[in-house]
Amino acid sequence: MESVINLEGFAAAARTFGQEGPFDHAIIDNFFTDDFARALEAEFPAFDGDAWHTYDNAIELKKTCNNWNLFPPCTYQVFNYLNSKAFTDLVSLHLLDGIPVHADPGLNGGGWHIHGAGGKLNTHLDYSIHPKLGLQRKLNIIIYMNSRWKPEWGGHLGLWSNESPERPGALIKSVEPRFNRAVVFDTTQNSWHGLPEPLTCPPDEQRKSLAAYFLCAAPADVDPRGKALFAPTEAQKSDEGVLELIRRRSNVETAASVYKRP
Repeated sequence: MESVINLEGFAAAARTFGQEGPFDHAIIDNFFTDDFARALEAEFPAFDGDAWHTYDNAIELKKTCNNWNLFPPCTYQVFNYLNSKAFTDLVSLHLLDGIPVHADPGLNGGGWHIHGAGGKLNTHLDYSIHPKLGLQRKLNIIIYMNSRWKPEWGGHLGLWSNESPERPGALIKSVEPRFNRAVVFDTTQNSWHGLPEPLTCPPDEQRKSLAAYFLCAAPADVDPRGKALFAPTEAQKSDEGVLELIRRRSNVETAASVYKRP
């Protein structure tokens, strides 16, 4: 896999990690060789196919798949490598000053992600503690996979400052989802991120991405959050139905009951 991944670009981008806010992040363009990236793009299932788990509610409209049995060869190889010790050692060396990180082979919350027209993801904090491993979620890597994507369709990854433990502050940076671009960021720094504005792409186009997450030992004062904590949009701030949805979505016991609209 090393032959199809831009490891030099990864190392170079890592030198910018922590140089800009609102939280530590780096952007790696041309993450894969072009031919391999296009092979990965071609392996995505049809948007209306049966592979997907759907989130359809007022704060998130997206589809995901983390089923290894459904991954075609190139996709399988990528997730196998991203979860390998060879890659986690690189992550530890270049991004975390040697702090050990662990892969999540179960791809909890990761895998294929896809957003169609109208798709969105309210600004949020990711879960803090892995529900089965008990480790802290430390880093995300997201790699964009639509070679036809146009910036006017939206879908930029927003990075927000932190106003309070339950509320993002100002939008600080907006990252265009360019084909074969990877974004890696620290999720432990009150890292509010998302794409709350609905996509305006044509019905036959989707915002596609690969996502993997890396874990570390949880510090004593870690936030115990086991599910993502979403923020309402400006238009939703006084909507009691949305606020109750957010409360239920952030609770491990009730989250699954609100993934889809009743």
